[in-house]
Amino acid sequence: MYIKDLGLYEGKEVTLKGWAANKRESKGLVFIIVRDGSGLCQTVVDASKVAEDIFEAARKVTLETSLIISGIVVKDERQVGGFELQASHVEIIQTAVDYPIAKKEHGVDFLMDHRHLWLRSQRQWSIMRIRNRIIFSIHQFFQEDGFVQMDAPIFTGNACEGTTNLFETEYYGEQAYLSQSGQLYGEAMAMAMGKIYTFGPTFRAEKSKTRRHLSEFWMIEPEMAFYDIFDNMDLIERFLRRVVSDVLQTCKTELEIIGRNTSVLENIIKPFPRLTYDEAVSIIKGEKEVNGKNAITSLETELEVVKKRIDEIHAEIKEREEKIKTPGMKKGEIGFNQAKIDKLKQELDDMEEQARNIPQWLNSAKTFEYGNDFGGSDETVLTRLFDVPIMVYNWPHAVKAFYLKRDPNDSRFARGVDTLAPEGYGEIVGGGERETDEQLLIEKINEHELPMQAFEWYLDLRRYGAVPHAGFGLGLERLVTWICKLPHVRESIPFPRMYGRLLP
Repeated sequence: MYIKDLGLYEGKEVTLKGWAANKRESKGLVFIIVRDGSGLCQTVVDASKVAEDIFEAARKVTLETSLIISGIVVKDERQVGGFELQASHVEIIQTAVDYPIAKKEHGVDFLMDHRHLWLRSQRQWSIMRIRNRIIFSIHQFFQEDGFVQMDAPIFTGNACEGTTNLFETEYYGEQAYLSQSGQLYGEAMAMAMGKIYTFGPTFRAEKSKTRRHLSEFWMIEPEMAFYDIFDNMDLIERFLRRVVSDVLQTCKTELEIIGRNTSVLENIIKPFPRLTYDEAVSIIKGEKEVNGKNAITSLETELEVVKKRIDEIHAEIKEREEKIKTPGMKKGEIGFNQAKIDKLKQELDDMEEQARNIPQWLNSAKTFEYGNDFGGSDETVLTRLFDVPIMVYNWPHAVKAFYLKRDPNDSRFARGVDTLAPEGYGEIVGGGERETDEQLLIEKINEHELPMQAFEWYLDLRRYGAVPHAGFGLGLERLVTWICKLPHVRESIPFPRMYGRLLP
């Protein structure tokens, strides 16, 4: 019997097996929040309705104690899931002693060191369930659309975009790398199958500790024969709309638990704005407005608001701390004020981070040099002006990968496209139309100083039945991070691997 199915058994006796996520007592009553992986349920153990030994067993339950509880399912819309269990029997499997992750606040490093336990928390449980739904929806979308799932190798003898950020390894005496992308192999498979997608782990050895970077992450990479860049953008939009809509429909409880305001996600039904690189640069530099909003002036105004709020928070914290010192103040009032102070301090951390970030974003926007790729700050400045994902296409060829096709109307540009999530989250999809001209590819391989021999097989795709084709790569963790509105990508994967983090 699983908690998620309680609605089917209203008024009947069931048995739940799980762990104690929380417990509290009042006179003659013990309330235990049980979780079993499928959901959470409040169970009520009433001393007047159960044997003394059962009530005493309930009183001994500690945080994360594993147990078996039987009882009658009662509808109660005030509870998580809408039902509670009136317990008749409690059996402890194993009593957890001094569970290290209590209800008090813990620092990020502590939580990451205890990731194997942190995953049990209600928030992390919700994020992982949303991640699971996203993965399921991705497979559904492509399978229903006639795509074939194919698997690209993890060990590769060549790099997609150079070897500077790859993990190098030895492979039976030969030099090899952990894959940074399955895209080149995807192109070969698309020439056999027409439409394919890969879904697997990829690796980047960037020594970066930003909120967007992982060293090991999962990529979804479709590749389509006879697609150009515009077909590609249509597919990206249709794909993201389907996945986000599925999450909104099936993960209401989880989104509510993590406190996600879904109004922006609900905008997914609106058309995605498509901007050329030139248009996007004009917006970033404040030369062009979006719906009456200017990137530079809106950031400057926001900075003033943030500074004012920081002063207000400091003043309120000081005021409440003085109140707590008042002689004779009741314990309940002290607790109320302390809870307010703790909440204010959390808000203060967020405000102070914004006060540090906004000047950096402003400086990046004002000093942006035309022809450069976008950095995280540039994407943040741009996407904060939108409430729906945007597509930026036709990038300067010099800053994009060697395999992208040049724009036939202007050879300075490549037919690449980046899809950027709103709310400052930035790139979640990168892709484009692939170069089909063998000689142009050879020139780009030489220009990037890549070993020609390693790419002979890739050039064969242009020698034998070449066709226009396109594709893209979606970073799963970046999509999870945006949908859940997480402050850092490390919460989007069960056990993150990032610069400086290999355990647990």
